[in-house]
Amino acid sequence: MGRYLVHWEVVQTQIPIDPKEREGNWAVLMAMVRQDHEKGLISSWGAFVGETNGYMVIEGTEVEVMNAIQQYVPFVIFDVKPVASEDQVNEMIKAISG
Repeated sequence: MGRYLVHWEVVQTQIPIDPKEREGNWAVLMAMVRQDHEKGLISSWGAFVGETNGYMVIEGTEVEVMNAIQQYVPFVIFDVKPVASEDQVNEMIKAISG
Protein backbone atom coordinates (compact mmCIF):
# COMPACT_ATOMS: atom_id res chain seq x y z
CA MET A 1 0.00 0.00 0.00
CA GLY A 2 1.31 3.43 -0.91
CA ARG A 3 0.72 7.04 0.02
CA TYR A 4 0.03 9.66 -2.63
CA LEU A 5 -0.05 13.44 -2.53
CA VAL A 6 -2.75 14.54 -4.94
CA HIS A 7 -3.25 18.07 -6.20
CA TRP A 8 -6.82 18.45 -7.48
CA GLU A 9 -8.37 21.20 -9.56
CA VAL A 10 -12.00 21.65 -10.57
CA VAL A 11 -12.32 21.96 -14.36
CA GLN A 12 -13.33 25.59 -14.89
CA THR A 13 -15.70 24.79 -17.77
CA GLN A 14 -17.63 22.46 -15.42
CA ILE A 15 -18.39 25.20 -12.87
CA PRO A 16 -21.95 26.49 -13.28
CA ILE A 17 -22.55 30.22 -13.39
CA ASP A 18 -25.73 29.90 -11.31
CA PRO A 19 -24.81 29.95 -7.60
CA LYS A 20 -27.50 27.38 -6.68
CA GLU A 21 -26.15 24.93 -9.26
CA ARG A 22 -22.60 25.63 -8.10
CA GLU A 23 -23.61 24.93 -4.49
CA GLY A 24 -25.20 21.65 -5.57
CA ASN A 25 -22.09 20.56 -7.43
CA TRP A 26 -19.86 21.35 -4.45
CA ALA A 27 -22.22 19.42 -2.16
CA VAL A 28 -21.93 16.34 -4.40
CA LEU A 29 -18.13 16.68 -4.52
CA MET A 30 -17.88 16.99 -0.74
CA ALA A 31 -20.15 13.97 -0.22
CA MET A 32 -17.80 11.92 -2.40
CA VAL A 33 -14.79 13.19 -0.45
CA ARG A 34 -16.52 12.28 2.83
CA GLN A 35 -17.21 8.75 1.57
CA ASP A 36 -13.56 8.27 0.55
CA HIS A 37 -12.46 9.60 3.94
CA GLU A 38 -14.81 7.19 5.74
CA LYS A 39 -13.45 4.29 3.63
CA GLY A 40 -9.97 5.21 4.85
CA LEU A 41 -8.67 6.19 1.41
CA ILE A 42 -8.30 9.91 2.09
CA SER A 43 -6.30 10.73 5.21
CA SER A 44 -6.13 14.48 4.59
CA TRP A 45 -8.06 16.82 2.28
CA GLY A 46 -8.07 20.57 1.85
CA ALA A 47 -9.03 23.36 -0.53
CA PHE A 48 -6.79 26.35 -1.18
CA VAL A 49 -8.59 29.43 0.11
CA GLY A 50 -10.11 31.51 -2.68
CA GLU A 51 -9.24 28.96 -5.38
CA THR A 52 -10.94 26.03 -7.05
CA ASN A 53 -8.17 23.58 -6.26
CA GLY A 54 -6.54 21.91 -3.32
CA TYR A 55 -4.84 18.74 -2.14
CA MET A 56 -5.51 15.38 -0.62
CA VAL A 57 -3.43 12.55 0.74
CA ILE A 58 -4.66 9.14 -0.39
CA GLU A 59 -3.43 5.84 0.98
CA GLY A 60 -4.04 2.58 -0.85
CA THR A 61 -2.93 0.35 -3.68
CA GLU A 62 -2.42 1.81 -7.12
CA VAL A 63 -5.75 0.34 -8.25
CA GLU A 64 -7.62 1.72 -5.22
CA VAL A 65 -6.16 5.17 -5.88
CA MET A 66 -6.99 5.04 -9.59
CA ASN A 67 -10.56 3.93 -8.85
CA ALA A 68 -11.04 6.66 -6.24
CA ILE A 69 -9.79 9.36 -8.60
CA GLN A 70 -11.83 8.20 -11.59
CA GLN A 71 -15.11 8.85 -9.82
CA TYR A 72 -14.40 12.60 -9.96
CA VAL A 73 -13.63 12.72 -13.71
CA PRO A 74 -14.51 14.78 -15.84
CA PHE A 75 -15.22 17.44 -13.21
CA VAL A 76 -11.83 17.40 -11.49
CA ILE A 77 -8.30 16.93 -12.83
CA PHE A 78 -5.46 15.55 -10.75
CA ASP A 79 -1.70 15.58 -10.38
CA VAL A 80 -0.72 12.49 -8.37
CA LYS A 81 2.68 12.06 -6.71
CA PRO A 82 3.69 8.92 -4.79
CA VAL A 83 5.44 9.87 -1.57
CA ALA A 84 7.95 8.03 0.59
CA SER A 85 7.83 7.98 4.38
CA GLU A 86 10.70 8.99 6.64
CA ASP A 87 11.46 5.29 7.22
CA GLN A 88 11.56 4.61 3.49
CA VAL A 89 13.98 7.48 2.90
CA ASN A 90 16.18 6.18 5.75
CA GLU A 91 16.16 2.73 4.12
CA MET A 92 17.30 4.32 0.86
CA ILE A 93 20.10 6.16 2.66
CA LYS A 94 21.32 2.91 4.24
CA ALA A 95 21.21 1.15 0.88
CA ILE A 96 23.33 3.78 -0.89
CA SER A 97 25.88 4.00 1.90
CA GLY A 98 26.59 0.27 1.69
